[in-house]
Amino acid sequence: MHIKNTFELVLTLDAEKFQKILTEAYGTVEQLNEDEYIDHSLASKGITVTYRDSKYKKKVKLIVNPAWILDCDEPDYNIPKAIRKLEKRIDDYFDFKYKLEDFNLAGMVLTTDIDVGCHEKVIEYLKVLQRIGKVKGFSPPDDSWLGDEISFCLDGNSNGIEFMIYDLKGLLIEQLRKTEAKRKKMKSIIEKSEGLLQAEVRLTEPKAIRAYTDENTASAQIAVLLKKSEKVFLDTFMRIVPFGDFHKKDKAAEIIRREVKDNTIKRRMLRLLELIPEKKSLLLAQKALNYRRVDDVMDMFSDIEVSHVTISKRHDIKKLDNLYNYL
Repeated sequence: MHIKNTFELVLTLDAEKFQKILTEAYGTVEQLNEDEYIDHSLASKGITVTYRDSKYKKKVKLIVNPAWILDCDEPDYNIPKAIRKLEKRIDDYFDFKYKLEDFNLAGMVLTTDIDVGCHEKVIEYLKVLQRIGKVKGFSPPDDSWLGDEISFCLDGNSNGIEFMIYDLKGLLIEQLRKTEAKRKKMKSIIEKSEGLLQAEVRLTEPKAIRAYTDENTASAQIAVLLKKSEKVFLDTFMRIVPFGDFHKKDKAAEIIRREVKDNTIKRRMLRLLELIPEKKSLLLAQKALNYRRVDDVMDMFSDIEVSHVTISKRHDIKKLDNLYNYL
């Protein structure tokens, strides 16, 4: 699995110090709105700098792509080397007034592309994933920058984690409609996105970062999280995306009756198939099942490689392969 990473580093300053470094950067910054500025001068080297001049907190944020820091796209890039180069670029940019360890690691985005073969299958997978609704610890966001027609998104209720999976081609087409710049380049990128579902796990709060590392410095936290990228991604992905092939409900029930020997578990599995579309939520269906061994029920679905979320009878497709086959 190829996990692409970006992370956010934040430096909070008093008004005088903030204004000084913003003034020094005026030659390269672009004002986005009344209190926010962006500097793309290091973007080609893997760092985008933003300045937030709000009334209460003055913040400098670095959005860092470690693969671009090393000018490579390999999943097993040299992590210590990437951190050393990041430290040097921060030193140079701030003229040694601020260093990496002055920043706090505020967030991380882990992304992978899932190539399911064609755009039609991308849409079908999204339709069935949207039937999951809520899962334990995650709920649909109040609003999302991604439209429901091209994505399935969940936000952690209290864990500081966000999950999204979306039609990459559909997203890029939307972006193309909103911009007149570099249209030829965008069209080339869109062609390459054919058949790709893109999945993201976002650590958006310090507590999400602390769940994976006890380190206190930004450099040490980055090193640990980059090394654990696949685990961090899969921990959330596996809580949300069912393991197993997606079938119509009748076909899934047929397989359960044939493959599952424990009659009690079998009855609960068949009942769960009915409850998920009825409740429009996996979590609510599990609660309505009212069974203390619900984890055993979920494990059995995985054991027989059949998803507990089924394809709607309104959709023509009869089967979708296990998404984990593509990871």
